[in-house]
Amino acid sequence: MNIRIYLSSAFAAGLLLTGACSDDNEIVYPEGQGIVIETPVVAESGSTYATLASLFHMKGDAHYTKAGYVVSTDPNPTIYGSVYDATVSGDTIKVTLSDLAPSREYHIRAFMNEYKGGVIYSEDVVITTSEGTMEEELAHYRGPKYPDYYVDIAGWGNRGQWNLANVHDPSVVKASDGYYYMYQTDASYGNAHTEGGHFHGRRSKDLVNWEYLGGTMKSLPDWVVPQLNEIRRSMGLAEAAPDENAFGYWAPSVVKVNDSLYRMYYSIVVPGLIDGDGSWGERAFIGMMETTDPADNDSWTDKGYVITNASDRGLDFHVPANDWGNCYYKFNAIDPSVIITDSGEHWMIYGSWHSGIAAVKLDAGTGKPAATLGAPFGTDAEIAPYGKLIATRQAGNRWQGSEGPEVVYHNGYFYLFLAYDGLDIPYNTRVVRSRNIDGPYLDINGVDVTANGGDALPVVTHPYKFNNSPGWVGFSHCTVFDDGEGNWYYASQARFPAGINGNDASNALMMGHVRSIVWTSDGWPLVLPERYGAVPQVAVAEEELAGEWELIDMAYAYGLMKESVALTLGEDHKASGGVWDGADWSYDAASQVLTIGGVKLYVKRECDWEDSERRATLVFAGLTDQTTYWGKKSHV
Repeated sequence: MNIRIYLSSAFAAGLLLTGACSDDNEIVYPEGQGIVIETPVVAESGSTYATLASLFHMKGDAHYTKAGYVVSTDPNPTIYGSVYDATVSGDTIKVTLSDLAPSREYHIRAFMNEYKGGVIYSEDVVITTSEGTMEEELAHYRGPKYPDYYVDIAGWGNRGQWNLANVHDPSVVKASDGYYYMYQTDASYGNAHTEGGHFHGRRSKDLVNWEYLGGTMKSLPDWVVPQLNEIRRSMGLAEAAPDENAFGYWAPSVVKVNDSLYRMYYSIVVPGLIDGDGSWGERAFIGMMETTDPADNDSWTDKGYVITNASDRGLDFHVPANDWGNCYYKFNAIDPSVIITDSGEHWMIYGSWHSGIAAVKLDAGTGKPAATLGAPFGTDAEIAPYGKLIATRQAGNRWQGSEGPEVVYHNGYFYLFLAYDGLDIPYNTRVVRSRNIDGPYLDINGVDVTANGGDALPVVTHPYKFNNSPGWVGFSHCTVFDDGEGNWYYASQARFPAGINGNDASNALMMGHVRSIVWTSDGWPLVLPERYGAVPQVAVAEEELAGEWELIDMAYAYGLMKESVALTLGEDHKASGGVWDGADWSYDAASQVLTIGGVKLYVKRECDWEDSERRATLVFAGLTDQTTYWGKKSHV
């Protein structure tokens, strides 16, 4: 329950000064609980602070070990979020919260740790701080408190505390109700997700605090096995009865068709082999679900088959399973990304590793391919309805080391983001662009990845490490979206390296990362080096730039974390350290562009996630035709 309380200041002040007494005989103690805490009373609040008090009652033999308050912008906060120590005076728990943000709604609960018992909470009281200046907001800013190393809350029973823990291959859409909805691959630390269905969802109003919603698909759709066997019969193969527990549920893509219709395209990977030992693996399918209201997580209705793997090798499917460069399939039916163009056309971009990335036009009314598909095998001409190759890493090689396409439109270009390399450690993100949805796509150096392939530049994200952090690897397979007001964001999973805190499985800890994107003057996207934390964007003055920074040169290095080096920006406008040692620096405050050694670096305020208090700091990102640079100002 959320309670809004409006009491006279005289009563509240009296409670704070003297406490209050209740007849203990009137208190009802829940079974097994020796403490009851009454709903907090708000005595006073302003733009950045609030003073509260709560009465508590204890049975004669009860004791507590700690008392305090928990605070969040989400309902019913717990001790796994922001915790504030309190003063206990008599039978009253008192606190002054002094680092709140102006014009923000907060949920607050008092708590006590019962000796040899659990955590006891009061009801949730809601306060709204008064208006303040952006400068006040920045001065009192503290970032999210939820843990990155989330082993202690990784289990299914703690899913209400996950926030962005256990995120893999996310897709995000902003719905008409003002929430951002995120859906993902079936993956989690310790496979905790398996109790809750498939294609799990969560939502957020602020891109910082996420409410876990659970699975949107309860079980394998009825159409999958019949569709598989229809194709197998057409190939002259016996019907299959795959183990339902062995299917893979991968990489959904959600798109808003209009205010009352949302579609989710999803991948289902079928276990087994095409034709027994030594042949290529079984195919995958892309299907589609619809809902009119993503707030109702159980409302998704399956609309069936969309597309499957296509092969230009006809029925010559006896390709050894280890012959990666010569594999049977031309296109792999996973990792869909769906876009509705300004002209109203619907397109799906999909593919992973096999030959590259394909584009197929969809029928806007059904959400299915506009052309009749026909058999998923034959000549190139016969499988043309399955899509057109628009990006490849190695022309002529069937094994690409690229996947996870994401396509968005911005200022005259379609931008195609691609995940390169293996997902455990070396995963990194590239981007190319085209004037046309179906290509040709060129990188920043003019390399045509549609016709010729290539290690496309720029590198958008890369395994990295700032000081006071174990670093992040496996950092790609993104979703890119905007808020409708000109602000763009990048979200993906990132993993811990192996062996963190003595945990051999720490590389399976997958945290969702949401980051702001800034666009360069010539139209290339830059993902910021720190995760989005809703930091107030007070204009950055030149004098703030002088001091110590950490610099990361994200030139591609397979499987390596790029570690930060020290960079000093002197008050004499000279840089020292890193690649710009001895270079001049200057700053254009109007555009918030810092220039060092001729390289433009775009400056913003962000949350310093490596700082123990997660305070605000300054960051920059910039690029040349070969290298992306990330920087973060150090707290000293």
